[in-house]
Amino acid sequence: MIAFTPDSALVDLVTPSPNHGDRRGRRVDSLILHYTGMPTAEGALQRLCDAAAEVSSHYLVFEDGRIAQLVPEDRRAWHAGRSFWAGETDMNSASIGVEIVNPGHDAGAPPFPEAQIEAVIRLAADVMQRRGIAPERVLAHSDIAPGRKVDPGESFPWARLASCGVGLWREPAPLADGLVLARGATGDRVRALQDGLASLGYGIDATGEYDAATETVVGAFQRRWRPARIDGAADVSTARTLDALLKLRRA
Repeated sequence: MIAFTPDSALVDLVTPSPNHGDRRGRRVDSLILHYTGMPTAEGALQRLCDAAAEVSSHYLVFEDGRIAQLVPEDRRAWHAGRSFWAGETDMNSASIGVEIVNPGHDAGAPPFPEAQIEAVIRLAADVMQRRGIAPERVLAHSDIAPGRKVDPGESFPWARLASCGVGLWREPAPLADGLVLARGATGDRVRALQDGLASLGYGIDATGEYDAATETVVGAFQRRWRPARIDGAADVSTARTLDALLKLRRA
């Protein structure tokens, strides 16, 4: 792909990727944050621009805060894969994808540098303003692909982003003793939990059975919103945190 004019004034370099397509008539309403999960930034950039890899993102944020644009925003980058959020089954077509250089869980999930997080906040706020993206539509890759993806991970500073208007956040309810719904449970309380997760946007059916799929989605919810314990069991803290988020979104 030939060079293009960047969409954001914050972009430091344009490195065109050949991996993109038509948005298929979808309106951009979401911003998806990822980590690269590769040992080096150079390797990640090379992969995102490799036609054989068939992956890409609109933006790549380096550890030092530099921002590269790889795909124009009006094109469909290939960052989300098989995904779902709030009824949308083609998140690639409906979103802007931002890859954040970080080796990820395989390397011990190292912290994100200060300059990098500042750049992510500035870029996200810019995209949100230009595209009319609501805070609740700033999502983790793990939100839209539970069980398949875990990035940008439980150590990502979502609270800080939200304090700058990027993303939805409520302080998680503290861990506490009490009723735990887990694999094998059935009934109305399970169905209410599933309804709540679906209302937030997760791809889950309200069957009233706490099956493997429910456990996976609860684990994804915990990774994003209640990272103190990620075990896929809906304890009191998980349920209270979910309730608080649903109330915040309705406010």
